[in-house]
Amino acid sequence: MAISFDSALGVHEKALLIRERRAELLANNLANVDTPNFKARDLDFKSMVREAIDARANAGGSTGMRRTEAGHQGLSGLNDEGSLLYRVPMQPSLDGNTVDENMEMSNFSRNALDFQASLTFLQSSLRGLKTALRGE
Repeated sequence: MAISFDSALGVHEKALLIRERRAELLANNLANVDTPNFKARDLDFKSMVREAIDARANAGGSTGMRRTEAGHQGLSGLNDEGSLLYRVPMQPSLDGNTVDENMEMSNFSRNALDFQASLTFLQSSLRGLKTALRGE
């Protein structure tokens, strides 16, 4: 019986990639905190994970959204600009910059903690697979 890493690890691999992409966006926002007319960007983590779950379910033959013809649009990917959102500022600056440094730092820290939690869970899953392969 073959072990499929995709089924064993679930959506956690995609979650790490999404969190990595979000860290890049938040770091970019922080780097441009003093850039005039810079618009802060972010992504909707929950909707992107739902899309990854739907894509995974479609690959497994489950019901859900799937392409029935080549001309149909697919689900958005990690690099799709359509999945990026503009942040609505609480207090816009006079130069048109929408980055709130404190909020971005808070979001970046939270994302880093969530990334570490996802990584720990993924490591635990891999350890369980290793134990199963050894027959312990």
